[in-house]
Amino acid sequence: MTIARYEVFHDTHYRYAAPVSLAQQLAHLWPRDCPWQRCLGQSLEISPLPTRRSDGFDVFGNPLTRLAFERPHDDLQVNARLRIDVLARPLLMLDDSPAWEQVVAALAFSGRALDTVELEACSYRVESPYVRIKRQFAAFAADCFPAGRPLLAGAAALMAKIHAEFAFDAEATHVATPLVEVLQSRRGVCQDFAHLMLACLRSLGLPARYVSGYLLTQPPPGQPRLIGADASHAWVSVYCPRHGWVDFDPTNDVQPNLEHITLAWGRDFSDVSPLRGVILGGGSHDLDVRVTVQPLVEFAC
Repeated sequence: MTIARYEVFHDTHYRYAAPVSLAQQLAHLWPRDCPWQRCLGQSLEISPLPTRRSDGFDVFGNPLTRLAFERPHDDLQVNARLRIDVLARPLLMLDDSPAWEQVVAALAFSGRALDTVELEACSYRVESPYVRIKRQFAAFAADCFPAGRPLLAGAAALMAKIHAEFAFDAEATHVATPLVEVLQSRRGVCQDFAHLMLACLRSLGLPARYVSGYLLTQPPPGQPRLIGADASHAWVSVYCPRHGWVDFDPTNDVQPNLEHITLAWGRDFSDVSPLRGVILGGGSHDLDVRVTVQPLVEFAC
């Protein structure tokens, strides 16, 4: 088995125009415990020191840190450090999956008792704050899911279609840009492409969840890796009977493997934002986020 070892630096810095008197923050900065990765070490540096801190899990089972600040402060820095091993995932035969219509029918309401895994999958078939179920999303994905096509083969075709027809453009959208606009403009970022793929799958009746994490990016040939040049990443996981949850990255048209580090998953970005909260005061603010994924070693065991 091949294993890739990384160090990840995720630095967040808020600068406020006026003092913040009270604040509460939720941080999704610890990686999930998954069969394909293991965390070797982690630390969280916070300035100013929070009045209260508690570490636990959210409703989706993601590690979650709750922070409370009850003293005035002009800025906030949260620096996460991870050392993690990512294990190679087994290669799946995409045609070795049930027809997509069978999965839709199996999870549709019929009065049949569902097991725990199926019940969890059903929670990812419905609308969420950033992902709507609409006919135009089903229509966009229709040619990827002809009658009888294996589910995973259809998901791979949809991933490839989004990658081929949409351009990566960091200036084209923001977090609240409606997906219908993304579909019309054919431009966006990884978050948009993940949300769009979710909307297409759910509009067909298929369960799919949003995955946040990090991606190892490669510098141009002959150039050193720049500190802070990476970013958080997002992709999609599709539920398939017999195989469980299978990941697809529409931004890069790949199935995540050694270069993808999983942090958290939920219905959409709103469930797994790296750092979000509420503040009293502060006025306007400047936000600076720097992410570095540093490869350490790759080895076989």
